[in-house]
This record gives sequence, structure tokens and C-alpha cells, in this order.
Amino acid sequence: MKNQLLCKCLVLVSVFTTFQNFGQKAEHPDYRYEVGGSITGMTLTQGGTLIVSTANGLVGIKPEQNELLFSFSDYGKVKPEEIYYVPNAPYLVVSQGGFIGSKKTVYDYLSGKKLFSTEGNGWKAVMNCDVMIPQNKLVVFGQRRAEEKYSMDIGVYDLETGKEDFRFPISPKKVSLKSYVVTGRPLMLENTLIIPTSQGLVAKKCPSGETLWQNEVKSVSWLEAGEKDELYTFEISANGKNTMINKIGSGGQPIWDKEYKMKGVVSKFKITPKGLAVVSDEVDDGKGGLMKNMISGRAESNISFLDSESGKDLWEKAPKTKGFVQHFYIMDDGILFGIYEGGINKISYDGMPLFKKPLKTGENILTMADTPQGLIYITSEDANIVNLTTGEQVWDKPLKYKRADAVVSAYDEKHSRYLISAENELFSVEANSGKMSTLANAAFEGKESPSGMEIRDGGILLTSNQNMMMLGWEGGQAWHKYYQAPGKSAFGAILAATSALASAGMAAANYAKAQQHTYRLSNQLTERGKLYDQMGDAWAGAAAASVSEMLRRFKATAATENAQFILTKLDEGVGLVKLNKDTGALEKEIVLKDKKPVYEVDEIGGMLYYKADKSTVFAYELK
Repeated sequence: MKNQLLCKCLVLVSVFTTFQNFGQKAEHPDYRYEVGGSITGMTLTQGGTLIVSTANGLVGIKPEQNELLFSFSDYGKVKPEEIYYVPNAPYLVVSQGGFIGSKKTVYDYLSGKKLFSTEGNGWKAVMNCDVMIPQNKLVVFGQRRAEEKYSMDIGVYDLETGKEDFRFPISPKKVSLKSYVVTGRPLMLENTLIIPTSQGLVAKKCPSGETLWQNEVKSVSWLEAGEKDELYTFEISANGKNTMINKIGSGGQPIWDKEYKMKGVVSKFKITPKGLAVVSDEVDDGKGGLMKNMISGRAESNISFLDSESGKDLWEKAPKTKGFVQHFYIMDDGILFGIYEGGINKISYDGMPLFKKPLKTGENILTMADTPQGLIYITSEDANIVNLTTGEQVWDKPLKYKRADAVVSAYDEKHSRYLISAENELFSVEANSGKMSTLANAAFEGKESPSGMEIRDGGILLTSNQNMMMLGWEGGQAWHKYYQAPGKSAFGAILAATSALASAGMAAANYAKAQQHTYRLSNQLTERGKLYDQMGDAWAGAAAASVSEMLRRFKATAATENAQFILTKLDEGVGLVKLNKDTGALEKEIVLKDKKPVYEVDEIGGMLYYKADKSTVFAYELK
């Protein structure tokens, strides 16, 4: 399987650079940008625009354009934590100030257009600022200016034009001791906006702003669309230990006699023809966050299945997870789930186990995917294919290996086999027979193990930060390229950036899944580019030019799909080498003489950006 291609965001530091095209030195960049202030950071967005933070604000740089796309200096220096990039959308939000004096600006970073600002749209302070997908709207909550008597309002803006659709006060005109604030993320349906407030839900018709209904269901944290214009509300308790779920009718009236209370915070919710599948996560000790507590064994998930008409639990006895639900899929005959601590089970919609007994697996289930032979799972310790009807193993025994931090897999369609690399050992499992063998011992240098695998026309490519190795179909080594890391500090920065990128990829996948409510098991080993397809599907029907441009990028073939870039120490100093994935041949050297260069590589667009001096960015085409 060819890896899904993401833009690598490597955050490092540079003063001067030259560019070599394998024997031909290029002394001048393809593009040069003066950003008007001391550079404090660079971020490559999902849409391909480079955002440069300076002492004076932000500037945007778009590939293959000679001029700056935009320059934003209204707030002066902007800290990294004050910038929010909307996942899978061409927007960034800049926020400054506390809750009372918060000011916000929203940019379309593909067109360079400022779409909204606190001061430019008549607001004194903005507390909430939510982008609605796929309606392409911005919902704002805050305080208006003095000429409007500091009214607490909600406004809706069109993100294609920046124009206001409608606005209304959230609190009554008469003096009241009640608090009127937005308590959670609004829900925008086709023609309706539902806003959760501290005094109840308010439904407005779009784009007129006409009030359709309001009720006294207070302090809702978020909402989910249901059937027939009905909706489900989720309220997290003040101590964060419980979630209350309720169902609201199309006219705003509660349908259930009483709300359903679940221990923990709801993390997964799916409406099925048989009922409502819900997963919540409990954390015993809140210190360190869910992930830390999950790994240390202090988090456990609960699974419930509710009657959508009454809100009552349909299962007399809920399945014991004894751990954190890492995978959760809705099947035709029931619910399939995998536990981080190890274990896979399947429960019918009437609460009966469909597997003879829960399947034992290794810890940390990295992959669960549908295959012609059954469900393949790959963990940090083992792999197998399972019959999805009975839960029995298809392979006579699981493929086991020493627990590995880096496990990568691919499906070799040409030879009908699964390839799994754990640390430095490459295993082959025949798809039809389940016959297992060690195909190769791929010993990488620099204390690295393979972290990527691709099926190329000429063989199996294994990669890591500093290594590339091509293996023949029988496991013989065709070539191996290793470039030493330039130093611990730079190498550490690379690892940190790679880790951050992986987290960003996971976040993006989860976001797309949440937007579509798709908890369907897919063949992750053979469906190339599924992540970007999900992102694109989430925006289906949106007509904005920037959205269309971003979708094209999501589905585009990377300009550098046949090359890998490695940072290393060259004869003239620290630099980036471009290697051909099929031959290992050196195609370019980009010399960044500073020991800690600051640069960004856009693999999809085929561009290199780097900080040439304190206020200048150079860009080179890598195609």
C-alpha cells in the first residue's frame, strides 16, 4: 500500500541557504518574500498556504505566487496558541484577550480574504466563534458595542462572502439576574440553527433569523441531528464525570420522560435502525489527560444501546470492556469494537454476544480492517484475521512478534499477501492460506526501525526518518540508503514534528468521521487516500471557491510522491536531500548551512519554504 500523503511539517531554524540541483547549483530561489517583520514561526496549512508568524502579526504565502497573499497586523504579534486552524477547512481564527475582552478575526487562507473581525463587524468582545460544515457558515456569540447598549448577541455569517445572514440578542431586554450565555457548540441543520444556552435551546430559521421555537433544556454541551428534524442533546455534568442525554422533538419539546445518564464523557454516538449506540469514557484520575490515563490503565469505556423512542437502555447487561474502546464499528448484525488494552468483541443489537468468546489480542490495536478473508487486526504485539460471524481465528495461530513501537503494514495485491513490519523484521502472510514467514530482516541504521511501507512497482519500500530500503519480492535487499541525522537537537525536532503530524492526521480522521457519523469498517489496507476522501465528503455540496480548491488538494496526487526528503549533514553543511523512491538515487541537495534550519516541505504541492534571514522567506519548487 502506498502511504497516504500528508504535508510534513518540520519546524526547525535558518540564516542562509543555497540550492543545488544534483550537480547544478541554483543560487537564486524561485520565489522570495519579504514578510515585514522578524519571523517567529512558520506553519504549512492543510490547504497548502504557508502562514508566517512575525513580530508584527501574520502573513500568508501561497505556492507559486510572487506577492504575499495577505498581511494581518491588527493585533500585533500573534502567539501560536492564539491561532486556530479549522480542521479540513480553508479557515484560520485568530483570538486574543480574555473572556471579557476577547477579539477574533477569521481569514480564508486560500483566497487571502478577511471574512470576519470583532471590531469590523460591530462587536466589543466575541466569546464563541464556530465554523459550520458543510453549510459554510460562521456562528458568533458575544457582546455588541456601546451604541447597541452592549447587547449579548448571536450572529451568523456567510463564509463565502463574509456578509451577515442574521443576528439576534440572546438575553431579554428587561433586566434579569439570569445568566444568558452560549454553553456549547450550536447545531446547524439545512434551514435551522439550534443554539444551546444557559437558559435553554433556541431554534432559528436560516437565513431569516425567525425564531422557530425555544425551550428550557439548559446548559447543553453539544447536539446531534436525529430523525425527522429531531435532535439529541448532551450535557456534561459540572464535575465532568457524567453525561446526560436527551431527545428533543422538531418543535423543541423533550420526547423522553427523563434524560439518560451515562458515566463518563460520551465519545461515540451512532443512530442505527435498531437504536442508539453510545460509548462514554471514564477517567479515574483527571491528571494528565485521557490518553495518559488510558495508557496507565486508569480509563475505561462504557457501551450502551438505547431505545430512540423512550431513551431506555435496551441491554439488560452491557458488555464489559475492561479498558478503553479504541475502535468502534456499526455492522449489519451488531456492534464491533476493539479495546486498547487488547481484545475484540461483537455484540448483536439485542445485547447478545455474537462471538463465542471475546477474542484476545495484543495491546494497542493499530488496525482493524475488512478483507475478503475476514477482519484483519494488527496490534503492537500480534496480528490475525478473524471470522466476523463467529469470532474464530482464520489463521491457525496469530502472527506474534516482540512488542514494537513502530508497526507498519501493507497489502501486496500482486502476490496476494499481507506484509507486516515490526521493528526490523518483515513478515509475510499469504492471504488465502494464512501461511506465515519472515520475508526479510530489514536492519536500519541510526537506531531506527521502519516507520513507513509502500508497495512500489519494483518491490517493497521501507522508510524511516533517515533510512530508505528497497526489497525484492522475495525479500532480498535491492538497495539501502542511510543519511546520518545532523545532530540530536535537530533530530529531536524532526521526531517531535513527525509525532505532531501523526496526531494531526488522527485528529483530522476523527473529525471527518464525527462530521459524517460514519462508524463503518473499511478496508484500510487497500483503500488509498481514504482519509482525504472522507474530508472531501464532509464538504459535499459546498460551493465556495476556496472549499473547492481545498478538496482538489485533498484528492490530488502529491507532486513528490516518488521522492523522500531526508535532513542530514552534507559536505557544505546541514541540508535536505531528495531521493528517488524507486532507485534510491540522489536527485537534489538543498543546503541549509545553519545547524538548525527553519523550513517547511509541502510534499503535495512540491514546494520548499525556508527562513533565509530574520524577515525573508525563500521558496523553491521541488517537482
